[in-house]
Amino acid sequence: MSLTVSNLNVSIEGIPILRDVSLEIPTGCMVGLIGHNGAGKTTLIRSIMGLLPTKGDMMFDGTPLHAAQAHERAALGISYLPEDRRLIPSLTVEENILMPAWANGITDAAKRLEWIYSLMPEIAQYRERRSMQLSGGQQKLVALARALMPGRQMLLLDEPFEGVAPVLSRRLTEVIAELRGEGMRVLLSESDDTHSSDLVDRVYRIERGAVTAA
Repeated sequence: MSLTVSNLNVSIEGIPILRDVSLEIPTGCMVGLIGHNGAGKTTLIRSIMGLLPTKGDMMFDGTPLHAAQAHERAALGISYLPEDRRLIPSLTVEENILMPAWANGITDAAKRLEWIYSLMPEIAQYRERRSMQLSGGQQKLVALARALMPGRQMLLLDEPFEGVAPVLSRRLTEVIAELRGEGMRVLLSESDDTHSSDLVDRVYRIERGAVTAA
């Protein structure tokens, strides 16, 4: 079982951004996507999540994704951690984490929340604080926790270490490594492999919208 992307092309306002992209992420595999800013990493991740119009084929565990909307992909267990976190400042940490459960009708949200807190107990300590009161690194942890609420099968992590202090980068690395034991697929994008080299099983490099296996 895997996510398979074949000959994916994406244009924005008539400008080609992704060109014949093909890659595969098997079950339980962590994959790095390495490329400079502007190379197309975010566009590729957003395309897999169903947030951009695409041409080409995508299959997830035998299910074609080309006609699936973003919320339908979330229902399959695919989730997305955006680079800019996108937490709702006025909500508490716990409310932000539960947002996908409310939006997608996740019935075992309480059990899922308990597992997330066991994975990242530091988050439980400030669950009642508003997200605007947290540091950038703490917000990244909360955004990862939010992604884990619906993301039971696959996580798409867009520059998770960007702008994070070294101590929290190490903590993020530990948490992402633990997800391997859960059998989860992870696509992790970075501008270089500073943080991901010891995490990933395979690497794809992206340059000017074209992807090659490293």
